Amino acid sequence: MTVPALPPEPEFAGDVAPTAAEVAPADASSLPPEMADEPALVARVRAGDMQAYDTLVRRYLKRAYAVSQRMLGNASDAEDTVQDAFLRALERIAQCGPGRAFGPWFFRILITQGLNHQRSSKVRRTEALPEDLHGHGAGSDTLMEQSEIRAAFRVALDKLPEMQRTIVQLSDIEGYGSGELATMLDMPAGTVRWHLHQARKQLRQSLAAHAPKGHRGTKDGSA
Repeated sequence: MTVPALPPEPEFAGDVAPTAAEVAPADASSLPPEMADEPALVARVRAGDMQAYDTLVRRYLKRAYAVSQRMLGNASDAEDTVQDAFLRALERIAQCGPGRAFGPWFFRILITQGLNHQRSSKVRRTEALPEDLHGHGAGSDTLMEQSEIRAAFRVALDKLPEMQRTIVQLSDIEGYGSGELATMLDMPAGTVRWHLHQARKQLRQSLAAHAPKGHRGTKDGSA
């Protein structure tokens, strides 16, 4: 059997937690160009300009749905969570301080909503088998092995701490980079990489039994 491939980790090595400098709040005065107009838009929303809020919603709606869908694995739940997140953001717009971009602040609300939904409803996600397993003569043993691997991966993923599970899903499955996740989660990129390193390490340990015999290592843990 093979396990889902986890990419190498050139950006971070070791078990050292982020330093104080890495976890310090980002400088809100230096915004990416695509977010440069957001403090002004937020100020307009706080003054009651719903057209400004519509601009922000349209800017992030597609991305928010993709993130929510990946977290929850269910289209209906994803739509509800995105709608709730935008409503909650509007209700709390005064908490998005002056000079702050809307995007990172909103995605924290969205991800919190998604995590709360996972805890309250214990969402069960199922993924269809890859198309190349259908109609190409794959035997029942192959399909069973793929199903067992997928089930083992899901169990291992669900055992991760919530933030690490979310980060590894968005990075290794959805394809977001550490810089994008840092913006979405409003945390330093170094902290994102540390969470990702810890999550991958735990997944590898949990899935070791499904690795080919030649890659499992000896009893003393050597390869």
